[in-house]
Amino acid sequence: MDVSPLAGKLAAQEMLVDVPRLIASYYSEKPDPSVPAQRISFGTSGHRGSAIKNSFNENHILAITQAICLYRKAKKIEGPLYLGFDTHALSSPAFATTMEVLAANSVEVMIAAGDEYTPTPAISHAILKYNRERKTGLADGIIITPSHNPPADGGLKYNPPNGGPAGTDVTNWIETKANQFLDSNLDHVKRTSYDKALRASTIHRHDYLNTYIKDLGNVIDMGIICDSKVKMGVDPLGGAGVHYWGPIADHYHLDLTVVNKIVDPTFSFMTADWDGQIRMDPSSSYAMQRLIEMKDHFDISFACDTDHDRHGVVTKSIGLLNPNHYLSVVVFYLLQHRPLWSSDAAIGKTVVTTQLIDRITSNLGRKLNEVPVGFKWFVDGLLNSSLCFGGEESAGASFSRLNGAVWTTDKDGFIPALLSAEITAKLGRDPGIVYSELIKEFGEPIYERIEATATPEQKEKLKKLSASQIKSKTLAGEKINSILTNAPANNAPIEGVKVITENGWFAARPSGTENMYKIYAESFLDNDHLKNILNEAEDIVKTALK
Repeated sequence: MDVSPLAGKLAAQEMLVDVPRLIASYYSEKPDPSVPAQRISFGTSGHRGSAIKNSFNENHILAITQAICLYRKAKKIEGPLYLGFDTHALSSPAFATTMEVLAANSVEVMIAAGDEYTPTPAISHAILKYNRERKTGLADGIIITPSHNPPADGGLKYNPPNGGPAGTDVTNWIETKANQFLDSNLDHVKRTSYDKALRASTIHRHDYLNTYIKDLGNVIDMGIICDSKVKMGVDPLGGAGVHYWGPIADHYHLDLTVVNKIVDPTFSFMTADWDGQIRMDPSSSYAMQRLIEMKDHFDISFACDTDHDRHGVVTKSIGLLNPNHYLSVVVFYLLQHRPLWSSDAAIGKTVVTTQLIDRITSNLGRKLNEVPVGFKWFVDGLLNSSLCFGGEESAGASFSRLNGAVWTTDKDGFIPALLSAEITAKLGRDPGIVYSELIKEFGEPIYERIEATATPEQKEKLKKLSASQIKSKTLAGEKINSILTNAPANNAPIEGVKVITENGWFAARPSGTENMYKIYAESFLDNDHLKNILNEAEDIVKTALK
């Protein structure tokens, strides 16, 4: 992976997105349905694209929203739809378009009081709170966000009544219907004006912010954080949670400083990511340079991405924690400091997340559920509390309330961030120190992910790779113990392959949102062993893609 010379440096003026042009393109440019890249495609987390590339324009949102309305009708989802949007430049116009269609279809819609930005976890929390004890008239939601993607991107994802990311069966239904609307030049799409939509009797205001914040004490031990006077710093990275952190500090009497309150759709305050792009990724050391430089000002500091469903934790001891490292600490801590959790509740992780979690979970006598990539695979388990935790290497996680009941079924960046303060307060040392103790006991994993460009045809080949296509019996000098094309927990296809030896593994799969593939690898031996795993993995993938 070639690192750009711009990585870690403050975004230069010429890198900034032209917001007026971007919004003009959203309204004026029309996608060509005959071009695959301009059709609607739901990846691992909704439809994403850019108006300038004709992949996220008004027609896309009109078609998707009408398809969601039809899906709701077909499934008899008759409760309110919780609607929120983040701070990307395309999110506000897409919100207006979504409102026009929902109002025209007489859908009861809950939008934020004061036109506030709404984080993904606040939507999931609201859906679950409304649906608790209900069997009919259930609620669902739409979040308009491309997550941590660059400023020129837009995104829209749908959460059904289970509160989490929609499963493949749901997204396939919506995608197919929405593309039919594109093909027919939006025939049968209902729409009213934005002004009329705002005045419609079906549109209601909802206090997402205070409802969510007042419940946080039921998932995080706020008392111990307050009493310990742990000094915290948070950077919302200009995202949808920017106005949540101050009220969180006030409500729970926390020593928490918001180090950056700027909301700017160009995200000009960001340092560039590894490839020179602006990307609000709290797990990237390049994107997190400013907060890393402040690490000694606080006992613990953290950030969240633009829709606040991902987290990044910066410790005094070692700086920014790799997501795999922090999630290992989280699992180790939670399983020993949540006495009301059921001993039968399992730990959920994706196939590309560190095996250090496997070792910790086994040592503590807990069941592990390993699923394909995508948070949607944790939804049912979190909802029925058969899972007490679900986490993925890309810094997404959620976990149960203090009493073991469901909190959210979508990723929540707030609670892993705040948990880092609880850990520091409870154990008297930060998560970086705890991690150094863990690896002495369980072994130190060395982990890397690399990316390479791939055509849509090559991505399809990789998705369908079978174990029989891998002829080698060894990997980096070790006997191959198993080759997975389906996840152990649910036998669902991992859309790629995972090869495992005694002291290492790799997984290869196509990206769900970009024309590239990813290879994830981990070694419990050393850097040379990891390098050999990666080299052999690349050879295996290239052979398969020929």
